[in-house]
Amino acid sequence: MNTSYSENQTTVKEFILLGFVYIKQGKSFLFILLLTMYTICLLGNSLIIAVVLLNQTLHTPMYFFLGNLSFLDVCYISVTVPKMLADICAESPTISIMGCVAQMHFLVTLETTEAFLLVSMALDRYFAICRPLRYTRLMSKWTCLQMAGASWICGFIHASLHTTLAFHLSYCQPNGISHFFCDIPPLLSISCSDTSVNQTAVLITGVFVGICPFFLILLSYVFILHAILTNQQRKQSHKAVSTCVSHLTVVILYYGSGIFTYLRPSTSYSERDELVGVLYNILTPTLNPLIYSLRNKEVKLAMRRLMF
Repeated sequence: MNTSYSENQTTVKEFILLGFVYIKQGKSFLFILLLTMYTICLLGNSLIIAVVLLNQTLHTPMYFFLGNLSFLDVCYISVTVPKMLADICAESPTISIMGCVAQMHFLVTLETTEAFLLVSMALDRYFAICRPLRYTRLMSKWTCLQMAGASWICGFIHASLHTTLAFHLSYCQPNGISHFFCDIPPLLSISCSDTSVNQTAVLITGVFVGICPFFLILLSYVFILHAILTNQQRKQSHKAVSTCVSHLTVVILYYGSGIFTYLRPSTSYSERDELVGVLYNILTPTLNPLIYSLRNKEVKLAMRRLMF
């Protein structure tokens, strides 16, 4: 292990990821499970991207955002799962400080981008259902591009803030991270520096990145629900309800686990948070195609046309 000495402390240059170290049995099953989920995620989301790109009938704002979400999920799960698969096979899975902070940067970028992308999708449904006569003008192609671009920019800025703060921390012995991958809470919990600035930054940005978007989405669905209940056209109302329920399922799963993970002191980090992290990072991207798109009649029809 590479170390340097300063002020009678041993400053580590790499971390041990303890998530798999204490698992003595069932590693083969865990490897197959993770590989299966990763494959399903890649295939499902890649299929959605291909269908949206190749089918002209799906070149609408809703499917534009769904395609972006699928691309995001492919990137998101690829940041952690390949390294996790390698770590299952390793006797002592390690990661350098640079590698850990880089992994954290990509994770936070993609998490934040998805949070704002889900807001864009909620606004799209709000305009489609509550402002149908103005929908085409409000959700133009240029507007959709701006909303998606703004989501990525916000994600990068947010991640850059936490990455910069993390680089200014010192990490001393013991060098074990109680997680399967590098994330903000477990990284802060093992630092031997004062992390009060980092903790404050997590809480403040968490309000703007997590809580505010979440309540904005819920508010949009209050108006959507009101519009649906007052709509006399039952068939259209049923279709709108189906789309909105799928969206809300993803939103609650994503924001619920995200808020639980980040908006608490890192000192309270425990083993149950590792499980929530896996839910947040692996299960959600895997289920998104099934919840969001593959049960959609228009997507199924487009797939049949593409295949046959």
